[in-house]
This record gives sequence, structure tokens and C-alpha cells, in this order.
Amino acid sequence: MPELPEVQTVVNDLIAAGLTRGRLTRVEVRYPRIIAEPSAAQFRRRITGRTITTIDRRGKYIILDLSGPVHLLVHLRMTGHLYLAETASKRNPHDHVILHLNDGRILRYHDPRKFGRFFLVDRTEKILGKLGPEPLSKDFSAKMLSRLLLFRKRMLKPLLLDQTFIAGLGNIYTDEALWRANLHPCRNSATLDGPEIKRLHRAVRHVLRRGIKNNGTSLGGGETGFSSATGRQGNNRKNLNVFRRVELPCPRCRTPIRRLIVGQRSTFICTRCQPLS
Repeated sequence: MPELPEVQTVVNDLIAAGLTRGRLTRVEVRYPRIIAEPSAAQFRRRITGRTITTIDRRGKYIILDLSGPVHLLVHLRMTGHLYLAETASKRNPHDHVILHLNDGRILRYHDPRKFGRFFLVDRTEKILGKLGPEPLSKDFSAKMLSRLLLFRKRMLKPLLLDQTFIAGLGNIYTDEALWRANLHPCRNSATLDGPEIKRLHRAVRHVLRRGIKNNGTSLGGGETGFSSATGRQGNNRKNLNVFRRVELPCPRCRTPIRRLIVGQRSTFICTRCQPLS
């Protein structure tokens, strides 16, 4: 699933391509269930003719603000992609929503598993209001993280994956942040002391910033691997220390990386650097 750095990479590409001046002249919805709100017919009717004014991100959501104003929110889920293409380019059977722009380009939503969702809303809070804080915002300090943890008694990894706790973290960057902070993913969040919370705060921000700098993490080719709106592959895989590195040596201590199942998620750790006790 694309996480915060991958979604931010898509947003950056769309902005760089000048989409904030684009007017939507025609909309095709080939798989109506992708449109979570409103109905597919209402979606086509309400969005056609509007101009994209700003493009942003909140958590794992891409936000296209449209004239009106209304807001188009896109969640890529597991295998969703937004591709900016020329009209003459070959279409794919997994292109489920196609937005035609007044300059002749098209923005395609491509999703082999069809898990992604589009929301067209008058107020973004309706969908985004339950999300936790942005981990790269100025307001997200170690003190804020300490306050958030104050009344939580959960295993660290499932808590960090909870989008109502912190918005944007997924499997890759959670494993990388916990390794960097020397914290076991099964550790009870209520047991962290001050220095550990500071380490975790620094680690989360570090791995996310590095992911954005490297245009996200692409773990494989094919239709399900991450690529940006212009088709670029992410370059952050070379910076992964534990994720999907089973039996390879830990970069710090050379202990072989192990795979665990935590909260029904594959989880990668160094048992020496990240002791549970």
C-alpha cells in the first residue's frame, strides 16, 4: 500500500505537471464501485467542467480541490495508481476512472485489485476528520507524541498503523522507524519512557523525510508496484534496513533480520537491536 512518502510523491508530480490549472472536460467511470461518494452518475455530473485549483495530501489521501468549491479525495489503498498520460497513449483494462483535461491530457486511476476509493465532498472533514496528526507537521513534536501515548496501552506497531493515532504510516515506514528507534513492535506503548519517545519521534520523521526525498519505495515491478504519476519508480528501497530483508545482516549489529507476524502484518526486526524486554 502506498504510504505517506509515496502519496506525497504523486502529489508532487501532479503539481509539477501543472495540473492545478487543468479543467475537467469529461469523466469516465468504468468501475462504479471505485466511487465511494456520491453515486458514479452524480460524480460524473458534479465534477465535469470544474477546474483543479490546488493539490495536497492528508495522511494517505490525495486531495484535489476543485472550483465550486468541492473536493476530490483519492485513497490508493493497496494497488492504486494515478497516471498522467497523453490521450494517444494505450489504455489498460485496469484503468477504472479517467479524467479528461482541457489541455488534452488525461489523469487515469489504475487499480488491478480495485480497492481504491474516490470521494467527492463539500467538506474534507467528513472523510479526513478522524485522522491523527501529520507526523511531518511543525506541530508534531516529541511532546505531542508523549501526550498521544499517555492513555494508550497497545502494541507499538498496530498503534502506529492506526490512522486515527498518526496519519500516513504503513508497514514499510513503521518497521523502519521502530528499527531506527531500537523498539520492538510488540512493546506496550504505555511502557515507553521519555528518551524512547524522543527516539521514536525522530525516527518516524527521519524515515518519512528520507522516503519523500527518494520519491517513495518501489518494492517490485509490474502493475502492483509503486510508481509515481509520471511513471517514475521510487528509489528508497536501497535505504531500507529491515523491511523484507529476512536473513540479511542488520546494518548495525549484523544479526540476521527476522520476520514476525504482528497484528496480522508481516513485520521485520533485528532481535538484538530491538529486544522486547
